[in-house]
Amino acid sequence: MPDPEPSPPRHVFVYGTLRAGGSNDIRRFRPTPHWVGQGCVPGTLYDLGAYPGMTIGGEGRVVGEVYMVNADVEAALDRLEEVLDDDSGEYRRRSVRVAVAGVGDVECLIYEIHPDRVRTAPEIASGDWMKHRLSGG
Repeated sequence: MPDPEPSPPRHVFVYGTLRAGGSNDIRRFRPTPHWVGQGCVPGTLYDLGAYPGMTIGGEGRVVGEVYMVNADVEAALDRLEEVLDDDSGEYRRRSVRVAVAGVGDVECLIYEIHPDRVRTAPEIASGDWMKHRLSGG
């Protein structure tokens, strides 16, 4: 029986510690994800201490970066974000169109925080985790 076809590369939107320079910088994964551009999506960003979580939709905007990743990196991200098949993990995989500077709208995988994890978490008004961390937040 032949090997199954490998999964095609996929875009992922990262908005927290996976951003360039973050504590989980996505560029440390192998093969190295390919930079696509800066992105922005409708959502709310929350401060969970050492990392953020976002919920998709609403009036706010969340700033992040878009990368192209292969199936191995995507699986590693699922483990890092504690995604579970029954949707009870810390994060949930979602597919959202992201406005990417200089590129246009791109369909991206986004890790959305489980709503139970942010019930009492403070919102990050700027929607930008890196700016928030640099300001001492």
